[in-house]
This record gives sequence, structure tokens and C-alpha cells, in this order.
Amino acid sequence: MLAAPINRTSEFLPDTAFWIRDQGTAIGQPPLHRHEYFQIYVNLAGRTEHRLGATMRPIRPGTLSFIMPLRVHCIRHVEHAEFFVINFRRDFLRPESRIDLLELEDVPIETMPELAPFLFQEHLDFELGAEDLEEVRQLCRRMQAEHRDGGFFAAEFIRADLFRLIGLVCRRHLADLRALAQTTMLQGSRRASLARVSRYIREHLGEPITLADAAAAAFLSTHYLAHLLKRETGRTFTEILTDQRMDLACRMLAGSSRPIAEIAASVGFQDEAYFARRFRQLHGVTPSGYRSRKAVREGAVGGSEAPART
Repeated sequence: MLAAPINRTSEFLPDTAFWIRDQGTAIGQPPLHRHEYFQIYVNLAGRTEHRLGATMRPIRPGTLSFIMPLRVHCIRHVEHAEFFVINFRRDFLRPESRIDLLELEDVPIETMPELAPFLFQEHLDFELGAEDLEEVRQLCRRMQAEHRDGGFFAAEFIRADLFRLIGLVCRRHLADLRALAQTTMLQGSRRASLARVSRYIREHLGEPITLADAAAAAFLSTHYLAHLLKRETGRTFTEILTDQRMDLACRMLAGSSRPIAEIAASVGFQDEAYFARRFRQLHGVTPSGYRSRKAVREGAVGGSEAPART
């Protein structure tokens, strides 16, 4: 499975921390991709949908979509659509911030309220009425003009308008955002992502599996998945994969008479010698020794439970 390509900040924001475009500036995008920067999609006219990870959200006139860095997503552009796309670097709104991209989900929204719509985009449709949408349109046009013309204080004016745009959306959806912030919704999303990774590993144990493969199956970036696994389990992807492979190997050794080379291949080890070496490192005994020991133990248990002969 191919990992979603990444739009790097150095390529898409090479000379500035901010960029805004409308439907008149066409940029080809792969079906699924991710960015190193924040993105806001302001839909003024036309209907489409937003695939964000494993979630699909509708996009209607008046819908704003907020995409966190490194999130796999795709918004399909449709004919006669009218929209703005806003890209900005992590430190554009708060130049003093040194928060790592992978730590954004752990920041309380009281500390950085502008993160709220990005954090909960998977669970909420951000829609505005006609009056609010017109204000957002004017804000986008002002930011576009400032960005095009540049000059003294341009970045500060853009920053103020961008804060106002995000703040307007947050105020209109304040009750929902507060309710989501008080739940374990983000934890649930993480658990769902980890469940998809676990299922993918389980279904492909006999195949060569990489971190990129598992990330693509869970609609995550490789960096985010590695961070998520370490934070939630304390282990790396390789450690988790090896543990699951060895657990299955143990069950097969104890419950069947299949050749060890065949068992090794069925759990993803094409080299029997390497499998035996890794097995001994983890279990302190060779695969054949493990099988013999289990057979002896089961025989002893069976003998103790057998009725006495008279």
C-alpha cells in the first residue's frame, strides 16, 4: 500500500509563512496527500466532500474545513466551485511558539483556542450562515490582497484577519467545541487509528510490512503513527510487529507439527536462521526447544489428569 505523498513546507511555502489562493489558481493534487503546514478550505459555492483519514465529511456552500499538519486528506474540486485555500506554517499565528507538529493534539484549547477547529474537524461540520460567510469572504479577499501586495505590516494585517476568521468559526460553534473538548473524542480517534493499525498487522503478518504500509492503512503519516504508537504503547512499530509475529509463532509451534521453516515464513521471516535467532533473543530458547518444552509440559499436565490405573 502506497503512503500518501506529503506537501512539504519548503516546496509549497518556500518564501513565506502564509499563502492564500482561490479557485482561479489550479494546483494538481494526488487523491490523498498530507501537508507539513496548516490548511483551511473555505467553500463559498459548490458541493463536494472531504476525506479526512477514515472519515468523510460533506462540503456545502458555507462549509469551512480545517486540516492539521500531517493529516492524510483529500478535497475533490468540482466544476463551478468557488473557494479559498489558506496555507500557513505552524509559527505564523504565534511566532513565539515552539510546539512540535506531533504535539499539537496535546495542547489544551484554552492555551491555543485557534487549534480547536483543527482538532475536532473529524467530528464536526463547520458551517456558516450567509452573513458570517460574507464576512469570511471579505476577510479572505483582504488577506489575498495583503499577501499579493506585501509591504509594511502586511504579515500583521494577515495574521489579524486569519485570527478573526478562525475566531468567527469558533464562536459560531462554541457549544459543540466545548462539548467535544470535555469528552474523550480525541482519545477515541487515536484508539480507532491504533485499531486499524493492529488489524492491518494481524491480516498481513506473513508479508513484508513497513511503518509506511501500516500508516497508509490507517490514513496517517508515518511520523504521526510512530509518535502515536510510542505515546500510547511505549513501543516502536518494529517492536509491536515483532511481538505479534512471535506470539503467532509460539501458538503455531505449540499447536502444530508444521516445520519450523514453514512457520517462520508464515509469520513474515523468510530466513529460518534469522527467525530462530530473533526467537531465542525474545524467549531465551530456540523454536525447536520451545516446541519440545511445551510438549513436555502438556504431557505432564495430561498425565496428572489421567485416571489412575488399577
